[in-house]
Amino acid sequence: MMLSAFWPFYQFLWTVYFFTMMLCGFWCILMFFGFIVPLWLTEGVAEYFGKINKNFDPEKVRYKKLYEQEGVEVIYQRPAGERPASHGHHH
Repeated sequence: MMLSAFWPFYQFLWTVYFFTMMLCGFWCILMFFGFIVPLWLTEGVAEYFGKINKNFDPEKVRYKKLYEQEGVEVIYQRPAGERPASHGHHH
């Protein structure tokens, strides 16, 4: 059977795909200009000029290493230059 025999169904699938992608694209554009840009122009600018989060400390957000955490005792810590053993991948 020739591939062209499936043409109407392929045309239908591509039409559905096209309209789905078009709706998705319009939704992204509307959300960007209707929500993200106004968010930047209000909350973002206010935070930049120090109106919001005056006492923000980046150290509270940073992922702390195991030995920096309170109440944690590190029994073994790999030396800085030592690598973990590789299993059979010798170059």
